[in-house]
Amino acid sequence: MFFHLGKIVTRFRWLIVGVWMVAIAMALPFAPQATQVLHSGGFVSPDFESERAINLLAQKLHFDPSIVQVIFMSQRYSADSPAFAQEAQRALTRVIGWSEVSGVISFTDNPRQISLDRHAAYVNVLLKADPDSAPKLLPELERRLQAVPGLQTHIGGGPVFFADIQLVSERDLRRAEILAFPFAIIALLLVFRSVVAAILPALVGGGAVIMALALVFGLGHLTTLSIFVLNITTLFGLGLGVDYSLFMVSRFREELARGRSVEDAVTITVATAGRAVTFSGLTVSIGLLGLTFFRVNMLHSVGLGGILVVVLALLAAITLLPATLAIIATRINAFPVRIPIVRKRAEASSANPAYATPAPVEHHGFWYRLSHIVMHYPVRVFVPVLFLLVTFGLPFLSVRFSAPDASILPADVPSRAAFDLLAQRFNDRETTPVLIAVQTGGDVLSPDNIRKLYSYVQRIQADPRVARVDSIVSADPRFTLDQYELLYTHPQLLADPYLSALVNASVAGNTLEISVISKYGMLDQRSQALVQAIRNTHPGGGITVFVDGGTAGGIDYVNSLYTDFPKAVLIVALTTYIVLLLLFRSLVLPLKALLMNALSILASYGALVVIFQNGFLHQVLGFTPPGFVEASSPILLFFALFGLSMDYEVFLLSRVQEAFWQTDDNTRAVALGLQRSGGIITSAALIVIVVSASFTTADVILVKALGLGMALAVLLDATFVRALLVPATMRLLGNLNWWLPFVGVQRHPPALAEYIGESEVFTTQATKDKVMKDVNIGGKQ
Repeated sequence: MFFHLGKIVTRFRWLIVGVWMVAIAMALPFAPQATQVLHSGGFVSPDFESERAINLLAQKLHFDPSIVQVIFMSQRYSADSPAFAQEAQRALTRVIGWSEVSGVISFTDNPRQISLDRHAAYVNVLLKADPDSAPKLLPELERRLQAVPGLQTHIGGGPVFFADIQLVSERDLRRAEILAFPFAIIALLLVFRSVVAAILPALVGGGAVIMALALVFGLGHLTTLSIFVLNITTLFGLGLGVDYSLFMVSRFREELARGRSVEDAVTITVATAGRAVTFSGLTVSIGLLGLTFFRVNMLHSVGLGGILVVVLALLAAITLLPATLAIIATRINAFPVRIPIVRKRAEASSANPAYATPAPVEHHGFWYRLSHIVMHYPVRVFVPVLFLLVTFGLPFLSVRFSAPDASILPADVPSRAAFDLLAQRFNDRETTPVLIAVQTGGDVLSPDNIRKLYSYVQRIQADPRVARVDSIVSADPRFTLDQYELLYTHPQLLADPYLSALVNASVAGNTLEISVISKYGMLDQRSQALVQAIRNTHPGGGITVFVDGGTAGGIDYVNSLYTDFPKAVLIVALTTYIVLLLLFRSLVLPLKALLMNALSILASYGALVVIFQNGFLHQVLGFTPPGFVEASSPILLFFALFGLSMDYEVFLLSRVQEAFWQTDDNTRAVALGLQRSGGIITSAALIVIVVSASFTTADVILVKALGLGMALAVLLDATFVRALLVPATMRLLGNLNWWLPFVGVQRHPPALAEYIGESEVFTTQATKDKVMKDVNIGGKQ
């Protein structure tokens, strides 16, 4: 199959390159517009109880989910003074009459909106727009807010948070691209020591990113996509596009070094490295496919965007790149780069595929010697390395998950500044209440329902974690149940303006809103336990309750993610196992590959806790530790790293498999496979580490965590796992590595062993025809 593809690509090289160039040129105008169709939210699902609660309140009570908090501060005036209120009113004059505003709740109506030091206060501006559309109204809102000499003004709230995520994500992406491209080029120059060979992988990776962003722009018109698609597209497009091209170019130069013609070199490159790249792309796509099983749109859309760019990078690597290599031919080594530090070593070592000189001698290289040392002491290597990786992962046992809030953003953006002000100068428990949406059988204000609701609220108030309950049956602690019944069955008695306003704001037919103020912060474990207790407190008598609020939303977010996580892991692991079974024709190697992947991922999980929850190195990395791990980070890391780590496993074991087909000797095959691929895998890992590390400069903590976690995991994977654990385990397992008992056919195609051999060269048409006939992925020979 791949041999045929190599022949086709060689024959129609100009046509293939032309088609790709036209496609990239057509995509170029649309790629920069991708941000216009992406959304900054996506951390909720309609299945959440908190979402059902907010939707019910919005439908019945016209509750506005899009609330902008305008915070006023003054050193001169007290917030209790008439002058402060007048100045704030003057600042809001043009906002109050705006058609996009449904109402304004001022601190003059609710004294709890005044800061503890009495020199700041906020008003809630209720926007009519839905949460996705509300951020677009912010520029006009800011324009309508009038500057008042005596007051400082800040804005915050959900719409501002989502607008800032969009702004900061785009800023992070531009910074990462500026850093990643030059460092990737430098790394490629160090690997290939040729300008032409170094530029090709970068161009292929860049082309894949451009095409993917253009397709994201089109896909964004059909479905809702998260703004974080931008980051994953660039990260995987550059990382894998360059990786795949690196393996292909290296194999092409290696075949040229063996004395093959350009046509044969391209054909063999596609048939060997192209085959490995294809299966690698499948495993990475399967890993990212796991994200599409989640109900949270952010993960779902990141999975779609990731698969899109991986497929494009794969197609470019097995079509565009070999066609370009067939055109460039031996000029692939043009414009050599002389590096004095490594020049003598490079010239002395023909094992370096950067030089198209005599065929490599593969029995004396560094990786060959290292593998023999490891396989000579497999247990002594396996046990301490395994212990080390597990130790790196142990901090994950103390992980605390939470949903993202403004603390994941840098301190210089408006939503984070407002978030910090509310936390420092106000009673933050008042700004993050537990909201209960109640549906009764019949009118809420009927005597029977008043009795049931009174009993229900009394049970909630008895909880020692509750500071206060704001509801129509707890408005005044001096009132008894009989008095509440009398008031609500005789509306003419509702003379108290506060109680009358409370009824009008919180009651509509059979729907009621109850607000519970916890004694503890929104992320405090005691507040989370309180929400669970309220959800487990059933009013009875046909009354239904749904609990919302920041704490409840965070609980729903975490629970949803980690309910879906095991199912997605199982599906991805089984699918990957089957794909690797077809590739390696072994029951054992795919299982070993899955276990090796788990170790590097586990180590990166430990780093998440140590760095982002506990704050280690936070000053160096430039962020304020939130005290928790954002719940989607381990999931994003798992599925991204699962495919990426499998990427290196596929390349390594493919070369081991080729060597085993030649020698039928497991120990020698591992040594040869590691010698042939070890340097290239290390170079590929270096590229991914450089690209991933560029995202550690991001201001969004979620993106910073993804970049850092991937860089650390790939570093561990390319060193401890591939260089030490894999050879050790393959030595311990011996020929069991290649065990496939239920297939009574030849283990490997003989023609493949012929044309990948160290000294074999296509010399006759008969040999070529034999290869074309016998080489077939997973087929019977």
